[in-house]
Amino acid sequence: MLTLHTAPLLRTGPDAPPTAGAAVAVRADRILAVGPLPELIEAYAGARVRRWPGTLGPGLVHDGPLPAADSPRERVHALLRQGATGVLAEHVADPALRAAVDRGDLRVLPAAVASELLPGGRADLAVFDAEGACLVTVVAGRIAHRRA
Repeated sequence: MLTLHTAPLLRTGPDAPPTAGAAVAVRADRILAVGPLPELIEAYAGARVRRWPGTLGPGLVHDGPLPAADSPRERVHALLRQGATGVLAEHVADPALRAAVDRGDLRVLPAAVASELLPGGRADLAVFDAEGACLVTVVAGRIAHRRA
């Protein structure tokens, strides 16, 4: 399904300036386009529009040990609540933890790299409120965490 994700502000990268009135067009696990919401609505007529509060941007890469929890699944969910869509391979060497990360479809990276929202890139997004709390995490185009 084609979805337009939008928020009052959008950052295409961690150091990119915020843009008002922009959106990200997503189909399956890929970003189709990033641009002004009115243009994307016109280009992708019939797309579902998800309007989020806060600032929309790329998902984070968690570069330390995963948070402690009772199970590997809960440790992965703790990352999703932080807006992380990727982890470093060195921190998921345990087979049970790696399996939970793989089931969650998080990217496993050899080194920390800044993510960007680019056409053709994987649809890993996160929305943060003004205080920096994660409201929504989208992993490979699907909503994996949504704060109530």
